[in-house]
Amino acid sequence: MAFLTRGKYVSRIAATPADIADAQHLRYLAFGLKDSSGMDSDAFDSTCKHFLIEERTTGTLVCCFRIMHLQGGSEIEKSYSAQYYELSALHDFDGKLVEMGRFCIHPDVKDPDVLRVAWGTMTNYVDKYAVDLLFGCASFKGTDEHAYADAFAMLRDKHLAPKRWLPRIKAPNVVHYATLLRRKPDMKKAMRNMPPLLKTYLIMGGWVSDHAVVDTHMNTLHVFTCVEIRMIPPARKRLLRALS
Repeated sequence: MAFLTRGKYVSRIAATPADIADAQHLRYLAFGLKDSSGMDSDAFDSTCKHFLIEERTTGTLVCCFRIMHLQGGSEIEKSYSAQYYELSALHDFDGKLVEMGRFCIHPDVKDPDVLRVAWGTMTNYVDKYAVDLLFGCASFKGTDEHAYADAFAMLRDKHLAPKRWLPRIKAPNVVHYATLLRRKPDMKKAMRNMPPLLKTYLIMGGWVSDHAVVDTHMNTLHVFTCVEIRMIPPARKRLLRALS
């Protein structure tokens, strides 16, 4: 059943094991994994809802992501992100949380409407279930932190988490960009190298951890990313709801 229809795309919740397998294969392609399985899967797939965005006429899968719905901050240790970040500061968060993960778009698809439909879908879900906080891991391709020096400097200067919610270090291999980088960012380079998903979080008033985790399996650097729904600027809320 369609969750959201807009333009030439439709989003829906995966309903069968075959749907989830299709998402896992798309993730494998989008993340550039090299093993022979042709699939990207983990134990969290069985505890999440999977959203698929398809072309309406062909049914071709162009985008997917999964969500984990938590009833409060006391449940955050169940999340994927909690493997990599010490999140005890969020245990006292009073409200519903949703972790958005494994977001990807087919590498051959360049239509910006796909990202708009994804955020329209997520906005629809947040409104329908009165979600208070949206979080996840936003990934930079590759593990060379120097390639993203301007982006990390911009995150340090403008988007670090409030101290009351700040994630602490848990992963064994991290980049301490908030303390190690001393340069001022070139804003154009920073935005050019910022992952699209993270850009959207930041536009909504989102914040990030003060360090990036080096994930050699996924060949990424990722930062914990979060947005409190009540803090989204009203004009941005109107734009998002127009997509939903």
